[in-house]
Amino acid sequence: MNRNFGFTHKSGILLPTSCLPSKYGIGSFGKEAYNFIDFLSLTGQKCWQVLPLNPTSYGDSPYQSPASWAGNPYYIDLDTLYSDGLLSKEELKEALDSSVKVDYGKLFETRYDILRKAYCRFEKTKEFKSFVKKNASWLDDYALFMVLKVSYGFAPWFTWSDEHKYIKSARAIKEKYDDECDFWRFLQFEFFSQWKKIKSYANKKGILIIGDMPIYVAHDSVDVWSAPEQFLLDADLMPTSVAGCPPDSFCEDGQLWGNPLYRWEYMREDGFSWWKRRVGAALELYDILRIDHFRGFASFYSIPYGDVNAKRGEWIVGPGVELFRAITVTFPKAKIIAEDLGFITDDVRELLASTGIPGMKVLQFAFSSDESEYLPRNFTTKSCVVYTGSHDSDCTKSRIKEMSDEVKARFDKECPHIKGRSRTYDAIALIMNSIADLAIVPMQDYLELENAEGRMNVPSVAEGNWQWRLKKNYRTESLIKKIRSVCHSRLYEKR
Repeated sequence: MNRNFGFTHKSGILLPTSCLPSKYGIGSFGKEAYNFIDFLSLTGQKCWQVLPLNPTSYGDSPYQSPASWAGNPYYIDLDTLYSDGLLSKEELKEALDSSVKVDYGKLFETRYDILRKAYCRFEKTKEFKSFVKKNASWLDDYALFMVLKVSYGFAPWFTWSDEHKYIKSARAIKEKYDDECDFWRFLQFEFFSQWKKIKSYANKKGILIIGDMPIYVAHDSVDVWSAPEQFLLDADLMPTSVAGCPPDSFCEDGQLWGNPLYRWEYMREDGFSWWKRRVGAALELYDILRIDHFRGFASFYSIPYGDVNAKRGEWIVGPGVELFRAITVTFPKAKIIAEDLGFITDDVRELLASTGIPGMKVLQFAFSSDESEYLPRNFTTKSCVVYTGSHDSDCTKSRIKEMSDEVKARFDKECPHIKGRSRTYDAIALIMNSIADLAIVPMQDYLELENAEGRMNVPSVAEGNWQWRLKKNYRTESLIKKIRSVCHSRLYEKR
């Protein structure tokens, strides 16, 4: 297999939707999203990379969503609802929020109230009914799940009464909740309608959207509740084993993620239909799909359920190339990026090579040795995506400042300095001058922020993540000029 993007030597910016400027506490699909696309165009970018657009739950992580098919209602633009006659000026004023960081607790307490007001004025149009019918395979279960979630005070579904805990019995009485289900269908209709316009505008500007799909889903999710046969669960629908990472030099206990593992043998016998539906839904949202924790498809780390750490886990062989052959048959033109970071073994490298999917290179990991595969001069193929850093890593300015003497010496040797240019922009220039087909820079690095003001997520830290927001005054002529200058080697290549 050989999967390319349809372009070579281009660049893009990583900015989660939640980080966009907004008057209402979190980024949305409103005017500022269109402004950012204009900014991407002015700076000569080809791609906008976002994080998962799914709803968030406890911990606020988009990688622990209660619904992998659904969109996050927080991203619905309130000004658009006002323009559509669904909200009043007074209601918009009540929703104003000038918080410097995203306050998810406040959003949870207040946002659904104003969205319900919009729903009360909403007429179920032909477009709405068509959307509901087209997406019934996941939307009906999602809406019912959320109605029941609310009725149980958002308690995990596996603690509900048997009538609602087991999907067959819950579906049998779903008509009882149909009116309330329509509220949750309305939210998804608005989400997808607004996002479709955003994506269309980006594509017309020559910008492709890179989306992100976590490999695992949360136990307390509609995905597991509605299809328990796809997961390793016992008779009480509790996991028998869960996902994580083994102990290493960074974490002696390993990482205990807690996600239920897949019944890969069952999925294989079923022709991977669940995965085909999931990938298909993601490919409708995005132009390019980044799949998180790609190594888990080669072999995954299985930890006995109930363990307090990851020490007793074991590696188990995953579905491998069979899964991606099935996906390729169904979606032959799919553009995919593999997040192949972490503990990478030969089986992962073989899977990446056999699928032809481009992997990732992160410059911040490059300076530990002269032979590092993340050093641009050591890239063996242009079929890859190179980043200065990711949503999980330091801001590059902080990473450079905190380098040890040995690492800093290698960085200085590998990364040429141009007089009048910061070392952060020197690092950006290094990836731009690499052979990689695509170079992605987090927006924080272009703004030369440090961790204290710009860090997005600290893995294994439960609180204080996913809150960073872009200031409204970011779009200056000087910044546009700086970005175009550092990207100059990628601006005029043939697409």
